[in-house]
Formats: sequence, structure tokens, C-alpha cells
Amino acid sequence: MKFLRFTIEGEKKTGVLEDGRVKEISGDIFKAWGYTGETYSTEEIEWLVPLEPNQVIGIGANFVAEVDDLPEEGPDMPVFFFKPNSSVIGPSDAIQIPETVDEVKFESELAVVIGKKASGLTEEEVLDHIFGYTIGNDVTAPQYFHENGHWTLGKSFDTFTPLGPVVETEFDHTKAVVEAYHNGERKQSSSTKLMIVTIERMISYLSNVMTLQPGDLILTGSPVGAEFLKENDEIECRIEEIGSLRNPVSKAKQKTTVS
Repeated sequence: MKFLRFTIEGEKKTGVLEDGRVKEISGDIFKAWGYTGETYSTEEIEWLVPLEPNQVIGIGANFVAEVDDLPEEGPDMPVFFFKPNSSVIGPSDAIQIPETVDEVKFESELAVVIGKKASGLTEEEVLDHIFGYTIGNDVTAPQYFHENGHWTLGKSFDTFTPLGPVVETEFDHTKAVVEAYHNGERKQSSSTKLMIVTIERMISYLSNVMTLQPGDLILTGSPVGAEFLKENDEIECRIEEIGSLRNPVSKAKQKTTVS
């Protein structure tokens, strides 16, 4: 099923996309929900970010260019980082480049949504705790990476985590191809088979460090080919069966700036 959030006549709602129509639902998508009987066309609604995540966790440097480049064994300790919820935006929302930065990097990614409380999972238990999948763009300002290797600032600016358009619950992540189109030109296109750390491995690892909760979102890494965005560009991230996440790029109008 394809879950989404939207507004119509100024009211925020949740729905399921079926046969090109949006069927409104009520309740908790992770526990119990039902149809309200209201149905809308996609032209009537304004798409929102498909969920408001509890927390956003990303994994770094997780794709190779070719299958032959995959290591025999993944890292003992994968590189993870957090992104603040204030960075999350939805489809069509503008990515805003900070005034102190000329360009930011796009990173198209498959994003996993946790559906059940997860603690101490084995890799074999992971799939039973996944609710669904969406598309993420891990926008990054490398100029704000700390010289000692800390990535938080460069990942944390407002609008730096576009998500959407839907959360797809019926999805085989092993067959996914992650793509990005910069101003209409394809720049990224890689199968998830090129991941260094598998989804099962990364979520199992995380669950043995912290308890994951329903609504937590994990960005699973970006293929090679990521480039820089500038003002007035457009970036589209695509994964077949989930859809297209398209965002324009503008310059932020900050009251004050960091340097």
C-alpha cells in the first residue's frame, strides 16, 4: 500500500493511493486505521511529507560503483549520523541553500520506515520490523563538515531532508534501483545490490545500540554520481514502485548566518 499525507482545503489528512485516487484514512498507520469513505483525485490535493519521523538516521559511504568493488566483508562499525526533524520537507518543497554556501550536494536514497519497536534484532528479524519504504534526498553542505570528521552541521540545515512522495509497504528492497535526475539529466542510477552494508545489517546494528521505534526513518546510503545543486536547479529522486521526489532549489533568506 502507498500511504501519504496531504492537505485539502487547508486541512491535513492521511490517505492511501489506490488506482490513481487518494482514499482518506483515519487512525494510526502503525497500529490500527480505517477508511473514512472520502476519496480525492491527486489534482485536488497538496502533497506533504508522507510521515513525520520520530528521528532520521543516515548511513555514510554505503555504495560502490560496480559489484566487483564490493568488499568481502563490510565494516565492523558502519558510519551513522543523525539528521534533525527540522530538516525534513516534502515533495515539491524547495531545498534552500544557506546564504554562506554557493552549492549543496544531492544524495538520492532509499529510506526505510520502522514499523515495530526494535531492540537487539538479528539480521533475520529485521524485515518483520520494517513498515515500508520511501525516497529520501540527503542534502549535504560538505563545507560544514568538521575537519575532525563530524558531519552533523553539514547535514542539518533546514530543508536538507526531502522525503516522499509515499511510504510503500509492498516493496522488495533487494530489487530497487535508486536514481537521481539533476535538471532532467540522470546522474545516479544504482541497484541496492551495490550497498556495502545491507539494510538488514544496518538496522540490526542500530537496534543493538539503540531502541528503534515506529516512525523512525533510516536513510540507507546514496549511489555514486552525486553532484552539486545551485539556486534555480531542480533535483528529482526516483525509485520505481515508490515514485518520484522532485524539489526545486532556492537560496535561503536567513536573518543571521553562520560562518
